[in-house]
Amino acid sequence: MINTLTKAYIFLLIMTVFSCRTDSKNVVSKVSNEAPFDVKVDSLMRLMTLQEKIGQTVMYSGGWTVTGPTVSSNNKKYIKEGNVGAMLNVYSAKGTRDLQKLAVEETRLGIPLLFGYDVIHGFRTIFPINLGLAASWDLEDIEKGSRIAAEEASAEGIHWTFAPMVDIGRDPRWGRISEGAGEDVYLGSEIAKAYVKGFQGDDLSKHNTILACAKHFVGYGAAQAGRDYHTVNMGEDELRNVYLPPFEATVEAGVETFMTAFNEVNGVPATANKFIFRDILRDEWNFNGFVVTDYTAINELVPHGFAEDEKHATKLAINAGIDMDMMSSANRLYLEELVNEGSVDETLINDACRRILLTKYKLGLFDDPYRYCDEQREKEVVYKPEFLEAARKSAAMCSVLLKNEGKGLPLNNSQTIALIGPLAKDKENIIGNWAAAGDRKGKAISVHEGIQEYLGDSKIIYAKGCEIEGDDKSEFNRAINAAKRADKVVMVMGEDYDMSGEAASRTNIKLPGRQTDLIKAIRKAVPNKKIILVLMNGRPLDLSEEDHLADAILETWFPGTSGGSGVADVLFGTYNPSGKLPVTFPRTLGQVPIYYNMKNTGRPIPPNNPKEDYKSNYIDSPNTPLYPFGHGLSYTNFEYSDVQLSATTIGSSDTLTASVTITNTGDYDGSEVAQLYVHDKVGSITRPVKELKGFEKIVLKKGESKTVSFDLTVEDLKFYNNDTFTVEPGTFEIAIKGTSDFNFEHIFTLE
Repeated sequence: MINTLTKAYIFLLIMTVFSCRTDSKNVVSKVSNEAPFDVKVDSLMRLMTLQEKIGQTVMYSGGWTVTGPTVSSNNKKYIKEGNVGAMLNVYSAKGTRDLQKLAVEETRLGIPLLFGYDVIHGFRTIFPINLGLAASWDLEDIEKGSRIAAEEASAEGIHWTFAPMVDIGRDPRWGRISEGAGEDVYLGSEIAKAYVKGFQGDDLSKHNTILACAKHFVGYGAAQAGRDYHTVNMGEDELRNVYLPPFEATVEAGVETFMTAFNEVNGVPATANKFIFRDILRDEWNFNGFVVTDYTAINELVPHGFAEDEKHATKLAINAGIDMDMMSSANRLYLEELVNEGSVDETLINDACRRILLTKYKLGLFDDPYRYCDEQREKEVVYKPEFLEAARKSAAMCSVLLKNEGKGLPLNNSQTIALIGPLAKDKENIIGNWAAAGDRKGKAISVHEGIQEYLGDSKIIYAKGCEIEGDDKSEFNRAINAAKRADKVVMVMGEDYDMSGEAASRTNIKLPGRQTDLIKAIRKAVPNKKIILVLMNGRPLDLSEEDHLADAILETWFPGTSGGSGVADVLFGTYNPSGKLPVTFPRTLGQVPIYYNMKNTGRPIPPNNPKEDYKSNYIDSPNTPLYPFGHGLSYTNFEYSDVQLSATTIGSSDTLTASVTITNTGDYDGSEVAQLYVHDKVGSITRPVKELKGFEKIVLKKGESKTVSFDLTVEDLKFYNNDTFTVEPGTFEIAIKGTSDFNFEHIFTLE
């Protein structure tokens, strides 16, 4: 029997929780913004059983069919029992409302579900793939794109995206290089912050914000041989100087969640790695959000050879600091048993549950569990004209002009164009991988349709020529005849969208199929006509042959829903290309991994004699890439003055200002990305030959000049020296250029 005092206490707790879910204004007015959430969470957790607390740490997936989201009967049963805290792969206002009703109206405590989804580079309105977005070097545009993604996703019931992926990627064989910001630490860190700001906004309680998730923690982009999920092994200096900084940047930007990596780090799988999650993420960085595993990552500790069985894996993960289990069922099946037998401390489950509940309170889900399930808002927000126009502009901004000899570009509307290639009329691939709920048929705009806006049908001679893959050359002659009848040839080629992304590593990074053979055949048939190659791909490619065959090469990545229009804007000069490569394009796969900020050796190649014997070179290829990091041409020309330094010697508390004047000396208005590079010449551990430390994108009318200035402090020069983060006195080289391909000419000294 429960005595009267106990009943009164339970009633008081229930009323506390009820008041938290219906009216928080009085509490908020009396205490800090965080305090009322903590009070509410503590009150709720006093009512929860151990099983219900574990339930909050469990995530399951819904399926998607033609008619809408479906969830297995088992998962619905678990929801009703209070054994599920979050769902993924369920969206639409109605679909999420139906599931939310199960959690809120048919469970003992009515705790709302959290709905997550892979909103990576757009939700309905798809923007260029993330590697393409990075090529814009435009933080405002990236933030705006993720804000639009949050608007659309939140209108369809989604609270949480599994993005941004901030893994540094330096191996083009790795399929998920398409999902990140490329090879550079500084650029990647700045872009990471822009994504977090865009997704989360400035107030999580607003109904048009979604939680961001920094992934994959950590080292995922360094998988051996570029093979997805493979082993990662590196020194702590590389881990802290290269792979951790973008993640720390997301913490500084207020990211609410982290996701584990599939790989091991120095022998310990990330999902069971206390060093990275407890020592670094929690203790060093003071991250207070929650950590979710990647899909079935707890189960995978067994084949990794780190856990004896799934019960053991569950213990390892919770002890390492993992809060939510995505799809493994491990927490649901084993956590209570582990606590009861004394193998897991219940406080670990309390901590995980508290973090998850706190996030739900921040989103306002206890005030109104259905606030994201508004069908009228869904109709009004999705595919807004201004969203599609923003995606068009972004596609143009992300395009990188790799080559443009003899003014092959821009095109003009007086010319007849032979439009050739398997991707010329494509709508399915143009939105790329990880395209969320994007429409690959109806809404996507092909390059053919984009060019039609400028030329109509009468001046376009179309021929597919070949498929993306396969050996069929039967359409070659038709393509050759089209080229012979046209003034210029535009060839749209590249990868299938599922050739990059997760589990899409490649050992051959050339154009697949017979595409290069088709370019060769057309070059032979029309040796004096301009051939413009338009590329769609999710990774750097080996373009060593294409570089000799084409007069102009425009890298458009997979440019998104409005991609065809944005690409056409660049081709016809309505938008002057301004993109810069965020990743190096090799001459050959044998150079990989190749990146701009490598380290020197004791036998570097002399600048005046790259073939000298017994130096660090190849006997069959230059060391240099085909297209370097930071490279990108324009239809105009930019001239840089000498760098002006505010001082040649600075102290530890000083700020150095470096300035350069940039002049548009060409015939078009245009945008240029000025890039600040530094080289620490001597260190207690060796330093990279160049490091990006700043960039600024400016617009210059033809004939106009502008001065760009960067401020450098000691904080910008720090590095991890296998003991601590430090900066060491000495000589530094410095430059401001429009590419990473240069030789330093100026120095300063730090005393």
